[in-house]
Amino acid sequence: MNELFNANSPLMRLLTRVADVMLLNLIFIGTSLPVVTLGASLTALNDTAMKIVADDHPSPLEDYLASFKQNFRQGSVLGLIVLGLAAVVAAWFVVLANLEISAMVLFILNAVLYFVTFRFVIAVFYIFPYQATFEDNLRTVLKNARLISLKHLFSSLVVLAVTALPVVITIFYPKLVGYGLVWFLFGFAAIACVNAVVFRQVFSRYIPSEPIAADPVTVTSP
Repeated sequence: MNELFNANSPLMRLLTRVADVMLLNLIFIGTSLPVVTLGASLTALNDTAMKIVADDHPSPLEDYLASFKQNFRQGSVLGLIVLGLAAVVAAWFVVLANLEISAMVLFILNAVLYFVTFRFVIAVFYIFPYQATFEDNLRTVLKNARLISLKHLFSSLVVLAVTALPVVITIFYPKLVGYGLVWFLFGFAAIACVNAVVFRQVFSRYIPSEPIAADPVTVTSP
């Protein structure tokens, strides 16, 4: 029984990991409330999640705040860029929904828009983990996130599924997530930690001799 509650026992390590994820989730929600800081929050969330997965997180709170501070300026700008582009895409859906044109032309335009939306979404998934891992300027971050998301399409689809499934469950089966309680307790951080496994594997190909959990490094285009 004493071994069961030993600090290094599997049970205690699991409970510690769960507590870390819950703490990370609460910090992320708190720092995201101003909205303009969402990009910095997403960067810090992914940074800390990758360290948790790598078991290189002496203190999730300290790791998160350090990453948030380090990436505050560029991360926030990236967040605003993503929000702006998302608004443009959403506006095009509204425009197409109200266009009075032939069915064939509408079908083609919708097909193009859905393709562009898909490319936009999978690229966005990589922007903030990339920002957390590599030290590059805005243009390079956006460019490489787009290229990597396409080059590693299967990984992108895995991340898309992991992220989308909880959202779909929340929309159609809200009771299963306690009407949002699960999201408040650990939802965002849990998804980030699962996706962090994928991001670490992808990014390791671009920093072959360095651990993913290390400080950000500069990378050239894939």
